[in-house]
Amino acid sequence: MKKIAYLTVIGILPALLALSQPALKHSPAGFDTYRAGIAHGKLDTVTYNSKTVDSKRRAVVYLPPGYTAKKTYPVLYLLHGIGGDEFEWLNQGTPQVILDNLYADKKLEPMIVVLPNGRAMKDDRATGNIMAPDKVAAFATFEHDLLDDLIPFIQKKYPVYTDREHRALAGLSMGGGQSLNFGLGNLDKFAWVGGFSSAPNTKKPEELLPDPDAAKSKLKLLWISCGDHDGLMSFSKRTHDYLEQKNVPHIFNVEPGIHDFKVWKNDLYLFSQFLFKPVDIDKYNMMISGGPASTNIRGSKYPFIQPDHRVLFRVKAPDAQKVQVDLGKKYDMVKDTAGYWTATTDSIGEGFHYYSLIIDGVATTDPSSQTFYGMGRMASGIEIPFDGGDYYALKNVPHGDIRIKTYFSTVTKSWRRLFIYTPPGYDASQVKYPSLYILHGGGEDETGWATQGKTDMIMDNLIAAGQAKPMLVVMPDANFGGGFGEAGLKTFANEIKQCIIPFIEKNYRVNRTAQGRALAGLSMGGLNTLYTGIYNTDTFSYLGVFSSGWILPVQNSIADTQYDFMKQNTAKINTNLKAFWIAMGGKEDIAYKNCQVMLGKLDEMKIKHTYYEYPGGHTWPVWRNDLYKFAPILFK
Repeated sequence: MKKIAYLTVIGILPALLALSQPALKHSPAGFDTYRAGIAHGKLDTVTYNSKTVDSKRRAVVYLPPGYTAKKTYPVLYLLHGIGGDEFEWLNQGTPQVILDNLYADKKLEPMIVVLPNGRAMKDDRATGNIMAPDKVAAFATFEHDLLDDLIPFIQKKYPVYTDREHRALAGLSMGGGQSLNFGLGNLDKFAWVGGFSSAPNTKKPEELLPDPDAAKSKLKLLWISCGDHDGLMSFSKRTHDYLEQKNVPHIFNVEPGIHDFKVWKNDLYLFSQFLFKPVDIDKYNMMISGGPASTNIRGSKYPFIQPDHRVLFRVKAPDAQKVQVDLGKKYDMVKDTAGYWTATTDSIGEGFHYYSLIIDGVATTDPSSQTFYGMGRMASGIEIPFDGGDYYALKNVPHGDIRIKTYFSTVTKSWRRLFIYTPPGYDASQVKYPSLYILHGGGEDETGWATQGKTDMIMDNLIAAGQAKPMLVVMPDANFGGGFGEAGLKTFANEIKQCIIPFIEKNYRVNRTAQGRALAGLSMGGLNTLYTGIYNTDTFSYLGVFSSGWILPVQNSIADTQYDFMKQNTAKINTNLKAFWIAMGGKEDIAYKNCQVMLGKLDEMKIKHTYYEYPGGHTWPVWRNDLYKFAPILFK
């Protein structure tokens, strides 16, 4: 038996890592420490002619590792504070070290970073009285120097994009105010704007964004941040409050710290990872400040997920005597004078969970939440953000389709429904695709893998990264009655062989050989996979069993009969199966003991298989990860 040890699963493919935004709320230890043995960028000091100031001016330019004139780069203009100059970031913020390390970790899009002197006057040194009126005024004058002189110079000297979508502006303190003033005042020039601990030079919010709708449509990212003990917090907070009021998407990052480079280096570390790639602002805001669950119905504030994953529930039931939230553990809710009941849970595990409200002893759905078929009925569901859930996030990649089809079953003499994922480009192609038939668990139906399982997002991202072959994923209804007896298992086996596969192969371009078919399932679906798959290795060359194993002693006779079959057909099974992949949600999985007994039997009979564990129990976070790990194995 081949075992895969669980080390640290973050759910991000290396090929996708550079396309993801920060999963951390703060920079890790060593992020600003020089590393030997990695590729390093290059620093240039350039001189440009400023018509605005009527003099020669200097800027420092950071070129990324592997820089080449044959490639075109986006640009970040990074500004200093009132007491600094073009060397302030280098002397105190070590941006070249931070960026080099981020590139080594594959977390940045390649970009050129320009560090200018934001004090636009002939004598632009940070000497004497830095608060003198002419020197303060020079920071406002820099807007013209930046737009009319520096940007054209950079575009002439370096191979950079010239459109707004590839230009970012950020700065600290006085430079943060400049960034907000100039960036938001010139939305035709900048799509990415960051203000770090912005100083009193920051315009009032109404002046910064007199047209909030324009900002909504043009900005790729607006980042505002400040240390929680910074005396200038009020300037960042008033801007954030205005943006909230006008519903302008942005990130407001409040960090531990004062008005110093510890905060600003962290800002650069986080902000730079968002640049020039798709941004999910809602996901990041949820991580740093909490927010309504993504599974809420539109416009509903509750359930509200706090940053530590405790959840606040609220429901109006003025005539009820007792109300609870049931998330496996029951939480008593408290009633206020307006008839609203509230409760805050313990920290809830990441991923998807079913839940119910129990009102005077009756389990019901939460009117504020979307509902899902699970536990044998419609139930509420809640999605807890997962730092490692990038592999099932919606991304800017080609997307396949989820199709819903109805077919007539000659086995049950009734109409039945199934869901089908078709890969990107299916309709325009003439390729015959392989097919994965994947089954839900007990108490669920054909909607499970399509909704709770996020099959389409997982497959889209795997295919885009070249980690999985394009394939159809067929999600049928595996409910046929009979509990865990053999009658139900046998009915499903007949259904998939006599009805489902023929329907798919008649209506879709698919490989019709065993080498082009895989069968997998979770829990009850894993039992179906064992029963149907082992007896039909001439039909399926790949089997995936997730959180399952013969239930003992209830299924002793079914298991013993199959083990006898395996003993007599070991060579055939080992030859026919290209992969027999068995996964479990750790020791906390309710099927763990049954699975271990089955694994022992397989070892004893020398049936080739691979075993994988992912902690999380008997839950959808585990099964999503199972599909993510299983799909790349198929059809290779």
